[in-house]
Amino acid sequence: MEPTSQVMGAGLLSAAIWIPILTGVMLLAVGNDRRADVVRAVALAGSLLGLLVTLPLYLGFDPASDQLQFVEKLPWIERYGISYYLGLDGLSIWLVLLTALITVFVVIAGWRVITERVAQYMAAFLILSGLMVGVFSAMDGLLFYVFFEATLLPMYIIIGVWGGPNRVYAAFKFFLYTLLGSLLTLVALIYLYAQSGSFEIQAWHELPLTMREQTLLFIAFLLAFAVKVPMWPVHTWLPDAHVEAPTGGSVVLAAVMLKLGAYGFLRFSLPIAPDASHELSWLMIALSLIAVIYIGLVALVQTDMKKLVAYSSIAHMGYVILGFFIFNQLGMQGAIVQMISHGFISGAMFLCIGVLYDRMHSRNIEDYGGVVNTMPRFAALFMLFSMANSGLPATSGFVGEFMVILGAVQYNFWIGFAAATTLILGAAYSLWMYKRVVFGEVANPEVAGLKDVDRREFWMLMAMAALVLYMGLYPKPFTDVTDASVEALLQHVSQTKIK
Repeated sequence: MEPTSQVMGAGLLSAAIWIPILTGVMLLAVGNDRRADVVRAVALAGSLLGLLVTLPLYLGFDPASDQLQFVEKLPWIERYGISYYLGLDGLSIWLVLLTALITVFVVIAGWRVITERVAQYMAAFLILSGLMVGVFSAMDGLLFYVFFEATLLPMYIIIGVWGGPNRVYAAFKFFLYTLLGSLLTLVALIYLYAQSGSFEIQAWHELPLTMREQTLLFIAFLLAFAVKVPMWPVHTWLPDAHVEAPTGGSVVLAAVMLKLGAYGFLRFSLPIAPDASHELSWLMIALSLIAVIYIGLVALVQTDMKKLVAYSSIAHMGYVILGFFIFNQLGMQGAIVQMISHGFISGAMFLCIGVLYDRMHSRNIEDYGGVVNTMPRFAALFMLFSMANSGLPATSGFVGEFMVILGAVQYNFWIGFAAATTLILGAAYSLWMYKRVVFGEVANPEVAGLKDVDRREFWMLMAMAALVLYMGLYPKPFTDVTDASVEALLQHVSQTKIK
């Protein structure tokens, strides 16, 4: 008998992938700037419908089960055993919801700001949204790779067409870094197929491999996923991409695209090469702590708001990778919670910077000062997000970091201590930026003429604020659905797979 969730959710995952993609293709085919309002309305309808079909996935999800749910499997390239194989578990359910939700915010954020090539702009984000949901739900190795690589194209276009003055350089750097990192992954997937005769990811999880094979596979996956996270020292593309990307591009890049790499570690590196993961955990922990400490110091000296938040994203994602490689329940669950929380907070921070940039066309911290005098409602919301970025208790930023630090202390006191002390750096750069931008006297005449957030901006930021507070005050719904899957993964990783 089929699981209830599978019967209830037949086709829902496909709908979550293809509704945004087909809406985007339709806008590319018929949309133009003379019908910009119609284009925006269709884009919003497509993104909302994409979000609505993900809600039954959460409501029908069985948190007690560690098995795949809402499974869809159709033959694709039968000769090589390649299937259109989708499914969700506790590791991916919240990432699918996050992707669909952020897409709605991005469409609303670009409502009046984007006035040229509106149809192409909205289409790029909708297609990107569907592809990212595909990454999080693909359970066939080649299908995963197709979705994973295809996400590069819309983001490359978004940065290259609607970005800042150095957009072409930033777009090329983003594309080359992430593409080159992924090429060895394709080799690894083909090798796993040759060993198992299947492209099913779950079949690869059970494959007995020698230590040498596991190490080489781990390194191949590491190159792709480390660039995507991004981990130190392959992080240098991210600040450039953020600075040049339009507001919506920065929001999607920080809130969702960085999670593709982290998710790859959960789905591939840890379960396929468990012994190599344990053997090389010292390297992953060291790289994570360098990201958290060194990148935190780099963030402190930034003069560009977007660059500062971009570096802060690298530091926060360092906690995620640290949580994965300390191999305990608290750490891994904390890392998944941190991914979702970072999606809310970083998305909100870039939306706030976008609000200021739309009015002043400057991201330099020194061009501001005294914003609270002219934009009090904005200042209050921006303060909440800055505090959450610092890890303030009762905000979502605290929950994940606290769980990872507790898990790290269980693993090794000094690793936990190092991770905990760097919270001070997070507070320093977040609050330093907020103080310089929002408080003080109004020195710039342009700041004196700023208008507070309009109704669209206010309710968009309020919705983000509600999510940040809800997750901070009541994280149970976020941890409950991940519990069984994390426990199963840890159990799997603790069993030797050396043949």
